[in-house]
Amino acid sequence: MEHLTWTGSLAFLNPVLLVLVVAFGAAVVAQIILSFFAADEIRGVNPDGTLMARGGPLGLAEKAVSWSFLAILAALVLFLAAGVILGTGATGILGAIAKQFTPVWIALIVTFVLSIKYKRKLGLYGKLFDSMIGMIGYGIVMFWVFTAAFSGIFDMIYTHEALSQVSGMKNKVPGTPFRGAEDGDFAWYLLGGDNLARDVFSRVVLGSGVVMVVAPLATVFAFMVGITLGLPAGYYGGRLDTLLSFLANLILAFPVILLFYLLVTPEIRETGVPNYMAMVLFVFPIIFFAVLLNSRYYIKPGFRNILLIVVLGTLTWAYLSTISNSGTPMNFMPSTLDLWEFDPGMLVVFVSVVFVNSPTVYRIVRGLAMDIKTRDYVAAAQTRGEGPWYIMLWEILPNARGPLIVDFCLRIGYTTILLGTLGFFGLGLDPESPNWGATINDGRKLLSIYPHPALPPSFALLSLVLGLNLLADGLREESLKD
Repeated sequence: MEHLTWTGSLAFLNPVLLVLVVAFGAAVVAQIILSFFAADEIRGVNPDGTLMARGGPLGLAEKAVSWSFLAILAALVLFLAAGVILGTGATGILGAIAKQFTPVWIALIVTFVLSIKYKRKLGLYGKLFDSMIGMIGYGIVMFWVFTAAFSGIFDMIYTHEALSQVSGMKNKVPGTPFRGAEDGDFAWYLLGGDNLARDVFSRVVLGSGVVMVVAPLATVFAFMVGITLGLPAGYYGGRLDTLLSFLANLILAFPVILLFYLLVTPEIRETGVPNYMAMVLFVFPIIFFAVLLNSRYYIKPGFRNILLIVVLGTLTWAYLSTISNSGTPMNFMPSTLDLWEFDPGMLVVFVSVVFVNSPTVYRIVRGLAMDIKTRDYVAAAQTRGEGPWYIMLWEILPNARGPLIVDFCLRIGYTTILLGTLGFFGLGLDPESPNWGATINDGRKLLSIYPHPALPPSFALLSLVLGLNLLADGLREESLKD
């Protein structure tokens, strides 16, 4: 079986793509330079409310940037489409990778078509599709979301098992034929093999599941803690604010990496400190929803009681299943009632991320609450006789959603970097798991000789964080227009 090249029979597209990339770079440089010398101009407004295009040299540079970027996207789409249609041998490594991601492309197309069609009915999410930056960021993020879903749930996209080792495939370069392939086996290591003869492409794909589960969930829990404590601190002020702010500053002053090193040491884990921290931190969603529902439906006690029993009963069951784990001091749930077995290493990572992020969220929510509580609609709610928690959760919090949504996207990016750092240092996460940090660490040991094992997970981590930052910029841009 032949060794795959990067572009296969479509190598004639390489110089075209190179010319487009050079043209795009030159247009960007020209736009930056001209922006320093172009005089300010008053642009007209189109009937739909958008600004008219600029004129003069700066306008031409802006058009060149837009058209060259669209041309690059068109060339890439053409190449990816050829990879899906023509197959692996004809389009090389990149075409084979594009074909493996076929379910992701379909899901992205469907998502964008439906979102753009109904964007005027989708609130802030719909307005995101009025921002080119936001759309690009959203596309990158959803690419990894769909990749994690299709690979983790439906066993699609990846070509080999993440831990399978094949004799003779150690440190093989991208496109190497799979030695000893049988019927049903994928015929190549698309991105080569690592120092343990494992498929790099499959480990990158399956590693997305670790990131896309832990980072958003840990961020949600951090927001539950920060909102539950930040709202009363900003609304009431006084000694409560002083005490909670002191504790938040105390946690923020503690070195993060040292905290992780302490929590993952066997001596600390045997004492059950991570489990006790989980017991405290994970109770905040229960408190949040209890207060949220009670403050909203307190005038309907019958409906409120039924709703609280169902919601809080489910959350409490999930909470007890999470903090109770075999082999730890917190092992009290019968196996028949335990919903899941939380990996102790993952629990340490989860607790650490929530503990570190919560004080920052608290400070943001506190500042927003201090500002919004002076607004007229809050005074109107107080005049109506609404309770403090109703005002905090149903008047202040909804009006703080713009900055919080933006910070949520950025914080997932920070958490992704943090997870990569932890995996790189082997803290908490299983070193054999296909998390991107561990994969980068395995590849960097021979980076000067074999760069291919370390580069794909590095670019995957970079692209996800870049996408989250662009998504946050798009959301910020659109939220400021409200």
